[in-house]
Amino acid sequence: MLLQTQEKGFYFFEDEKLSKWDFPSNDEIMSMSVYSSLHLADGSFILGTISNGIYHIDSKGNLLNNINQKSGLNNNTVLSMFEDRSRNVWLGLDNGISVVNFNSPFSIYSDIYGKLGTVYASVIYKDNLYLGTNQGLFYKSINSRDDFKFVKGTNGQVWCLKVIDNTLFCGHNIGTFIIDDNNANLIADKMGTWDIKYLNKNKNLLLQGNYDGLFVLEKINNTWKIRNKVEGFDISSRHFELIDNNQLFVSHEYKGVYKLKINNDFTKVLRYSTETSVKKGLKSSLIKYNGDLIYTIDEGIFRYHDKKEKFIKDTLMSANFLADDTYFSGNLVVDSKTNTLWGFTNKNIVYFTPGKLNNIPKVIKIYLPASLRRDIAGFESMTNLTGRQYLFGTSRGYIILNLDKTNHEKSFKIGINSINKSILSAQSTPVSLENNNTFEYRNNNLAFTFSVPEFDKYSEVNYQYQLKGMYDEWSEWSTSSEVFFKNLPAGNYTFNVKAKIANVLSSNIASYSFRIDRPWMLSTPMLVIYFILFSALLFLIHNLYKNYYAKQKQKLMERKQRDFALSQLENEKVIMRLKNEKLQSEIYSKTRELSVSTMNIINKNELLRTIKDELTSVKDETNIKPVIKIINKNIANTSDWELFQEAFNNADSDFLKKVKLLHTSLSPNDLRLCAYLRLNLSSKEIAPLLNISVRSVEIKRYRLRKKMDLPHEDSLVEYILKI
Repeated sequence: MLLQTQEKGFYFFEDEKLSKWDFPSNDEIMSMSVYSSLHLADGSFILGTISNGIYHIDSKGNLLNNINQKSGLNNNTVLSMFEDRSRNVWLGLDNGISVVNFNSPFSIYSDIYGKLGTVYASVIYKDNLYLGTNQGLFYKSINSRDDFKFVKGTNGQVWCLKVIDNTLFCGHNIGTFIIDDNNANLIADKMGTWDIKYLNKNKNLLLQGNYDGLFVLEKINNTWKIRNKVEGFDISSRHFELIDNNQLFVSHEYKGVYKLKINNDFTKVLRYSTETSVKKGLKSSLIKYNGDLIYTIDEGIFRYHDKKEKFIKDTLMSANFLADDTYFSGNLVVDSKTNTLWGFTNKNIVYFTPGKLNNIPKVIKIYLPASLRRDIAGFESMTNLTGRQYLFGTSRGYIILNLDKTNHEKSFKIGINSINKSILSAQSTPVSLENNNTFEYRNNNLAFTFSVPEFDKYSEVNYQYQLKGMYDEWSEWSTSSEVFFKNLPAGNYTFNVKAKIANVLSSNIASYSFRIDRPWMLSTPMLVIYFILFSALLFLIHNLYKNYYAKQKQKLMERKQRDFALSQLENEKVIMRLKNEKLQSEIYSKTRELSVSTMNIINKNELLRTIKDELTSVKDETNIKPVIKIINKNIANTSDWELFQEAFNNADSDFLKKVKLLHTSLSPNDLRLCAYLRLNLSSKEIAPLLNISVRSVEIKRYRLRKKMDLPHEDSLVEYILKI
């Protein structure tokens, strides 16, 4: 029997005797006040302390880890512990509950105080772990739990760490350092050393890429120094690869891929050109893997074909790299120890291993979303620590990935936690989780919550649901564990939900079937009433329409009759108009006849007067008196007036009556004068007709004005024409 004490460590009780267990971490454990303990299924122990979190020791007493508030616990006082079936250890703390995922493939170092900064590079060198960050170079013993120490003189941005020829090179913002006994020796003060690589497999020459081009380092008397700048190319060279003795490729995110031809001693670029077979791209990379030159952008992974002298897309690697995922970074990292190629997508860390039987690489994805790993896109770093453990740099420290713990995929189930019904904008009430529930129509707003019992910090659960009967298509994957359906219509529904952790689907689909009743206004009795009312309404509408169309028919007949009567009136008007036109034509003809007759009388009287005047001038009047008498008789012949009067009455039948009616005092001679004036004859033309002089005609006109009482300013002729 093993006994664990609060402050004296462990004791064995055997044969009624106590014996102290002397184990490697005994002294450190005895310095703590242990409040709770737990023997785990794997044989190790968890000790909960009062002030320093938990201590994890193996079955032989070796201290494996110390996890406290600094490491992520809510509190340092551990009051109780429990191990679940997934080997998660639950801690009841003085302030809340924490869970430790001992079976997780991830171990996290959190730089909560900002001492390290963002990790851009890492390497193991002489049993020390070196981290290159944006704040300088740090190190500590690989197996030590001590804090990281700063390498003096390396303040600022570290871009790369390379162990070449058993020498640790540090590519820094201010130049190139060699790290020896944790001291930094600046060997090249050229700004911004991106990367350092062998040149032509000559162990005494190195090629480094800097902000302003390429430089050559040379080893002389075991001392590395800068030899020369490669003239003729001043573009920043973060990604570069040598493919033969004198040909070099350089990738620049904003300018594209350059192909350089360099002279034999690497002092000058003879010529260079932009590679047109691939596009430029942000967060792109250029590396050499298994002898192939590989270029990666958001369009995929491309290999350089020597014979065709161009990049060709590797469809297999591209498809596996971005299958069911989106592009995040084209930065690829080669691990020369295990000959693996690492890539980073939006949801996964992907690594390629060579195929055992063919050249087709094997692809393995480790679910670790970019939102959780918090790395710097395009500057990811991956370093093999030991065996299958890798260090991955983040913006807040680093993550250690144990591939041995990623091979098993545990199954899991999803469950519906709660269902709430509500009237819109009212407080919801829970309902039974039993299937085939029926809800009133007013409670047609349902909220579902669901979950998966998964407690791994770096395992993101995504959910997908459907509502059969309304939304038969599955929704998009989402991290939200609840859904709310508003104003569901009456009918039968089945709610289904499934989950996905990493790339593994849940072993079940949680379902819930329910029915929403029709509203009371659509119930069966109401439908019968609606049918009766609808039938009555149809009958009423039929009668109304029947009466309406009967009235419309009667109105139409009356309108037709009225239109017919109007048509007859129009025809009669046309006939009257034609008759009037005919009468007007006859009047016009009569008027012309009257005018011609009048002119004939005037001409006849004028002729007779002329003859009379000639006869009067003859001295012997004895023989001509009878002739003059006959002439006077013809001039004063009343038959001419009677003929004129008859013609005038035919042309203007009402005139003389109207004048006589208006002016009763007019004599026949006055009416005769009015008739001549009606014809618009002048005094000179009227005189022969009356057989008087023109002066006498004027006197008659004056007397006629008096009888008619015409004002002085009114015209006699105009007045007569208006009657």
